Formats: sequence, structure tokens, C-alpha cells
Amino acid sequence: MEEQKKIYRPNVAAIIVSPKYPEKCEIFIAKRSDVQYAWQFPQGGIDEGETPKKALFRELKEEIGTNNIEILAKYPYWITYDFPPRIAEKMAPYHGQRQQYYLVRLKRGSKIDLEAGTPEFSQYKFVSVGSVIEQVSYFKKPIYTEVINYFKKEGYLLC
Repeated sequence: MEEQKKIYRPNVAAIIVSPKYPEKCEIFIAKRSDVQYAWQFPQGGIDEGETPKKALFRELKEEIGTNNIEILAKYPYWITYDFPPRIAEKMAPYHGQRQQYYLVRLKRGSKIDLEAGTPEFSQYKFVSVGSVIEQVSYFKKPIYTEVINYFKKEGYLLC
């Protein structure tokens, strides 16, 4: 029997630091409205013909109500991961995601509004780097750790 080729959804994700960064190192996480206890970074699919950077600005506007950001850095590689089985069922035909990560800072005066678009998140908060890894979904922990460690090692994330 021939093995099925896996299909990965092109996706962009944002690690958002508060406007107080670097004086205060706080990272934005949001609680999904459709999955109990699931905290994550804003992320979303890249539309056909759209660049990752354009998708980043569009997704932030849709998910958190603002794209008033400054890009601090981009992770140099795409990260691919498989969905857990219960999520894969809902996301067919995709088996997982292929993501491009950005480190961004909210500009002063930005207003987060989770109700601005189609609400994907019910709550948000700014937390320490260590708290991010403790609170996110289990299958995202290795990816978040890898990307955060890269931004720290390269001097983009000073926490």
C-alpha cells in the first residue's frame, strides 16, 4: 500500500512583545475560543499569492484587531509540524502546518480588540518567556521553544 503524501498548510505566526519592550520583556499569548485551555501565539494561513509578511499583517488585524507593529526579526527557516489526530480530523486535507515565525513589537498606543474580526481568541495576556512555554498546547511547546531560543541566542529577544 502506497503511503499518503502529507500536506502542510502554509502559515505565519507572530511572537508579539509589548510596547514596553525591551525595558519590560512580556510576550503576548491568547486563549483560543474553540479549545478549552489552549493558549498560543496569533497565527494563520497564508492565502494563495500572498507573501508571509502580508499574511502576518492581515492575520494580526483579523485576530487581535491591530497590525500596528514593528517587525524585529524573522525566523530564518520554515517550521513544519503535524497536528495531533483530533485536530487533523478538523483540518483535512492538511496533516499539519508549515510556519514562518516573526518577532514583532506592538507600537505604543496599539489597541488589542479580540472582537474586531471573527473571534478566535477569548482572552489574552502578556507573560514572561518561561510562562509562555508552560501555558501553550503540548504539541506547540517544542516549536515555541526552538523559535524563542533562536531569537534569544541571536540577540533579538532580550529576556
